Amino acid sequence: MAQKRALITGITGQDGSYLAEWLLKKGYEVHGMIRRSSSFNTARLESIYQDPHVAGASMRLYYVDLTDANGMAKIINQVKPQEVYNLGAQSHVRVSFDAPIYTADATGVGALKLLEAVRDLQESTGQQVRYYQASSSEMYGKVVETPQTEDTPFYPRSPYGVAKVYAHWITVNYRESYGMHASCGILFNHESPRRGETFVTRKITRAAGRIKCGLQKKLYLGNLDAKRDWGFAGDYVEMMWQMLQEDQPDDYVVATGETHSVREFCEKAFGRLGLNYEDYVSIDPRYYRPAEVDILLGDPSKAKRQLDWEPRVSFEELIEMMVDADLELAQREQTLIKAGHKLSMATEEGASS
Repeated sequence: MAQKRALITGITGQDGSYLAEWLLKKGYEVHGMIRRSSSFNTARLESIYQDPHVAGASMRLYYVDLTDANGMAKIINQVKPQEVYNLGAQSHVRVSFDAPIYTADATGVGALKLLEAVRDLQESTGQQVRYYQASSSEMYGKVVETPQTEDTPFYPRSPYGVAKVYAHWITVNYRESYGMHASCGILFNHESPRRGETFVTRKITRAAGRIKCGLQKKLYLGNLDAKRDWGFAGDYVEMMWQMLQEDQPDDYVVATGETHSVREFCEKAFGRLGLNYEDYVSIDPRYYRPAEVDILLGDPSKAKRQLDWEPRVSFEELIEMMVDADLELAQREQTLIKAGHKLSMATEEGASS
């Protein structure tokens, strides 16, 4: 049987790296699109190359932005993948208020450009390409019912949420208009030690580790009472793959079915290190969103029923995993600072002798 080829946009992100790892272990040839940057942004993929289970596996990266329709079409035609996973986006909700036009172009219209490239490939080759769209719980925004299901109306409260609604519905439209095998995963918040440091969960666990090591004194956050449905990213990427193995494309909520506040996340993260979060966490109004999303809680019943999927990592286990990783990171940082201080002292002593 020929080796399957998969193309992932956003492969250097949290989800992209976990998905690449998952596909490589399954014997896929993995191709990834990454945005050109003045600094290296492939750190999350380094552990994959060192994993003995995927040693020697095939992975290739291409520089192209989601706003570049011609560039994406060229790569799609070159790779000719059987599966395409669109995980790329300007994905930070707060930043989307500061960069709404880019967010709309990359996160929303970018999905359309990619779908067009996939459709053109299908029509030119006659071979089906299975497409996954990373939809988001932020599409529900000011929720009209709790918990949220696949049938809950969308009410986005940020440029990011609005862009994701467009990407979601254009995917559904292409499925219904052109018979494409295109599925949407409405993923609720999913975290890991690979989460970007500007996202609230990672800000919390990173700060807890640094405070424990004496490298930081305070953590400034916005709305501590916002509630989210948090799961483990490693669990959720398996659902992405599962959706594309089904005979019929469909849309699925991927969530834990539990909701917890940012305050509770702080309490458990700092508590893991024997600290009281109230001694270190302060509110900064600059981190409030212009339009807040108070609560998100997903109902994953359909995914459990039709795809036999269950999240394996609990809320507590997720926090422990992230805190332990960030404590180790802070300890390495502390060691480097001490080594640098000793070197500086030795240099000064040598200069004065």
